[in-house]
Amino acid sequence: MKNIDWAKKNGAKIKSQYADIIVALDIGTSKIAAVVAEIKEDGQYEVIGLGSSTSKGMKKGVVVNIESTVNAIQRALEEAELMADRKIKEVWTGISGGHIKSFNSHGMVAVQGHEVTQVDIDRVVETARAIPIPTDQQIIHVLN
Repeated sequence: MKNIDWAKKNGAKIKSQYADIIVALDIGTSKIAAVVAEIKEDGQYEVIGLGSSTSKGMKKGVVVNIESTVNAIQRALEEAELMADRKIKEVWTGISGGHIKSFNSHGMVAVQGHEVTQVDIDRVVETARAIPIPTDQQIIHVLN
């Protein structure tokens, strides 16, 4: 602890174990792939870990066996962690497939007598989210 305090006082940058990496996960029908990249001070990325596993729980982009899919994801992430010598706490992944749909929706709220605040923005996003969706579907992300 003394060394860390001394380093901070003398201008050294102490990197967090997690803040300087980004992890991407590709969940495919035939393969699960993970990549760990270190974010350099100049904003560039350096790949420091890779992992992959055969995917047996997916069919045409749809999960058909959740346990097999979870196991394949865990194997790919463990392999990437081992190579990177870092503990993975969060990942970025994309979702695709014929079952994914996109909707445009608009919201509106009254704002009188003051600048627009984050509370106003949150209210308008909630208004835009209030769209009828089928019971077998759910909203997974909102862009605002």
